[in-house]
Amino acid sequence: MSTITVRNGVDVDRLVATVGAVQNDPTVAQFTFRARSTWETGGRSRGTVQEFEHAGATSTERPTPFELIGDEPPVLLGTNAGPNAVELCLQALAFCYGVGFVYNAAAKGIEIEELRYEVEGDLDLHRFLGLAGPRAGFSAIRATGWVRSPNATREQLEELCQYVQDTSPVRDILANAVPVSTDLMVLD
Repeated sequence: MSTITVRNGVDVDRLVATVGAVQNDPTVAQFTFRARSTWETGGRSRGTVQEFEHAGATSTERPTPFELIGDEPPVLLGTNAGPNAVELCLQALAFCYGVGFVYNAAAKGIEIEELRYEVEGDLDLHRFLGLAGPRAGFSAIRATGWVRSPNATREQLEELCQYVQDTSPVRDILANAVPVSTDLMVLD
């Protein structure tokens, strides 16, 4: 019977096997993720996340969809039923940094006792409101992380933090232009 190495809640043996599988077959690294949204009222929409494509096949790992409510705060005419879209974008970066940090720490033998991120972004609504002004998106995003490890030096943690930034899919999406196409189907 083999021993499973789990560090920071991560099955390190499976992580190493996943890296090996991608090295042996690059199509194993190919994913298409999906999110759906249905408007309900005012600024509120209901989102679902369920299936995704992995290596050309639809995954059935999620029999029940994750449900999210997106809304606006009252100052933006919403009912505060959930975070707004730009807050979810910031949360996505915090989630991505967290998983990248913990997975890579586990692979390097670094134990994490505590890890948290705060992410904030500056936004000017002029363009969203149809007025002349700066770009519609964030003008700046700032992330701060706090970490505690019983077996890593400050230098190791700082190197890991930089590595996570360099390899984060969400940071890459936010920091680099990504082609976005939008089709509209007009219903009868």
